[in-house]
Amino acid sequence: MNRSSESAPLRVGVLGASSIARRRALPALRDVPDTTIVAIASRDRDKAEDFAAEFGCAAVQGYERLIDDEDIDAVYVSVPNALHYPWVRELLVHGKHVLAEKPLTTTPADTADLVRLAAERKLVLRENIAFVHHGLHRRVAELLAAGRIGDLRHVDASFCFPPPPPTDVRYRAELGGGALLDAGIYPVRLAQYFLGDDLTVAGAALRDDPEAGVDVAGSALLMAAAGETATLTFGFEHSYGAKYTLWGSKGRLTVDRAFTPPHTMSPLVRIDEQDHAEEIVLPAEHQFANSVASFAHAVRQTWATGADSGHADWADTTIRTAELLARISESALRVTARKRT
Repeated sequence: MNRSSESAPLRVGVLGASSIARRRALPALRDVPDTTIVAIASRDRDKAEDFAAEFGCAAVQGYERLIDDEDIDAVYVSVPNALHYPWVRELLVHGKHVLAEKPLTTTPADTADLVRLAAERKLVLRENIAFVHHGLHRRVAELLAAGRIGDLRHVDASFCFPPPPPTDVRYRAELGGGALLDAGIYPVRLAQYFLGDDLTVAGAALRDDPEAGVDVAGSALLMAAAGETATLTFGFEHSYGAKYTLWGSKGRLTVDRAFTPPHTMSPLVRIDEQDHAEEIVLPAEHQFANSVASFAHAVRQTWATGADSGHADWADTTIRTAELLARISESALRVTARKRT
């Protein structure tokens, strides 16, 4: 249905009652002026009603009823990773625009299929990697372009956090669990952000949990076409850390709390040169709200023009992310992690 002449907010349904949805995405969907939450669907009726009461919308048991609801323009998908592909595909077939939690799917082939289907049906499809919508990283890119640290030689990025509870979905191999898909996607996408999509996996290592059958930590070495390198570290058996350092020919630039900064936090960029150190404080931003607003804007543009003008650039990067994650998994030297305590 074309609603391009309407000024009412984008009507959004929510597929899946996950922790990240409750803590980050749903508050953004509720608070962004251009979106409104219509209904939340969960296979657990009590959970759906609990979420619905908190966010002031309808509760739906089961996903199918949400898909068939003609009063919903778009759907935010936050089910386990392995379920993204079938449900996002079903939503696209039924004409819904989709904002899906990362990773979009668990394989490059499935990601490419969804990208193709969205283009064919002139629908907006986005992967909710929220950090790329924070102005912090745009400002860092501007500093790089201005030669603030000289020519970029190396990127070092990490995202690690303590172990989830033993029952957490990230320990479920059949549902697409593991640290690479859950945490590794952040430093991979960060490397793409600053080095471009033409990256090669030069080496990788993954620590496997023998009980769960998933990787719980890992590292990777990537190389860009011009010879720049990136070292990436990720996992959920560590103390919390989310940072990156860009090492140039004239200096180093470091950002802490890089991937999940609180929306009230003013990011700090530190630049170290041979005989000088500088700190730049940037404005606080709500990156999830920025991601939601960007998605809603793309949908409205599609209503107005009949096509998603941002699809091609987004799609190329998203498919490449999936390919890099798959290559890291395929090529990694694997070691057995110690038993969880």
